[in-house]
Amino acid sequence: MIRLENITKIYNEKVDDTKALDDVSLKIEDGEFISVMGASGSGKSTVMKLCARFYDPTKGRILFGGVPVREIEPEKLMSRISMVFQDVYLFQDSIRNNIRFGKSDATDEEIVAAAKKACCHDFIMHLPYGYDTMVGEGGCTLSGGEKQRLSIARAMLKDAQIVLLDEATASLDPENEVEIQKAIDTLIKGRTV
Repeated sequence: MIRLENITKIYNEKVDDTKALDDVSLKIEDGEFISVMGASGSGKSTVMKLCARFYDPTKGRILFGGVPVREIEPEKLMSRISMVFQDVYLFQDSIRNNIRFGKSDATDEEIVAAAKKACCHDFIMHLPYGYDTMVGEGGCTLSGGEKQRLSIARAMLKDAQIVLLDEATASLDPENEVEIQKAIDTLIKGRTV
């Protein structure tokens, strides 16, 4: 179970005391699928990034399984979470290694299986060097939809029990959105989302 207890988040207290979140509490049961909805700038992404402990709340606390996240080693916390965000970051490395980032000891067979589940195997096989094709810094050589599907393949390979999705299909053309939704449907089965 994930609990956010009386969370307030101010990004830069020295400059501005504007609250990105103000006294938010939320409980997510294991295996539960919840959606956080709101207007642009209402704190949806902040909730996701706090759960992933990209930063800590200004006030309040977050617990995973009853344990405050501040007491969980970062590597152990990250091993429990897969993330698919709107702004996907890919490393200047091969497609294979960008997917393998989800599980450093993954075999080639596991990487291909994850890519197939994420609906990206076909486009990878049409690249000049397939899985060995190099990706430009940040994924600049791929479309938004291709980057999203690689991010989903990475999350599938990681096989974490908690999946954080932050506008994973925003700003995509309808064809890519359909493919990505199929991949997300596979990714989230039986997980806390």
